[in-house]
Amino acid sequence: MSSIAIVDYGMGNLRSVQKALERLGTKALITSDAQQIAEAEKVILPGVGAFRDAIQALHDHQLVEVIKDTASGGKPFLGICLGLQLLFDVSYEDGEFQGLGIVPGKVTRFELPAELKIPHMGWNQLHSATDNPLLNNIRRDAWFYFVHSYYVQPDDDSWTAATTDYGGEFVSIVAQDNVFATQFHPEKSQSEGLQLLRNFVAL
Repeated sequence: MSSIAIVDYGMGNLRSVQKALERLGTKALITSDAQQIAEAEKVILPGVGAFRDAIQALHDHQLVEVIKDTASGGKPFLGICLGLQLLFDVSYEDGEFQGLGIVPGKVTRFELPAELKIPHMGWNQLHSATDNPLLNNIRRDAWFYFVHSYYVQPDDDSWTAATTDYGGEFVSIVAQDNVFATQFHPEKSQSEGLQLLRNFVAL
């Protein structure tokens, strides 16, 4: 059984991710120890809350370099929700803050018609999904659970693995080589979310 590290930097629904993996018969370690993260075979970066606080917490816990090394080193890596946004160069949430720079691009706030609420919260569908191993045995129009006010804009379209519509298309999955990240919460997305996590475990 492969070892999976869930990165703990003080922000995120870590236990719910761990419990979802346990439902699949997979053990995962919640850790803020850079050495344990470096030694894991796969790494998950969850997150909820504000970008500024999260990137500061990663620096405070001295986890920035091990995350970058994981992403560049070929080890399967999964970002979830804020964990997706942290991978980008810059976020414009309540200012301008530098991200991890793993995915070229930016994080910006939804600008939506008045009838559409922010945050985008609840169930929504994937569209324009490309073939990638994270989506094996998942319907191309599957529903997943979202909670976010900001969305990612990759500079390079080759990173876009799926989009979702909310007052217009936005990127809901990025994927390239060993790096995968979702704007939605697979751990809150019932059977389709569990299948996505199962696919990640199988990488």
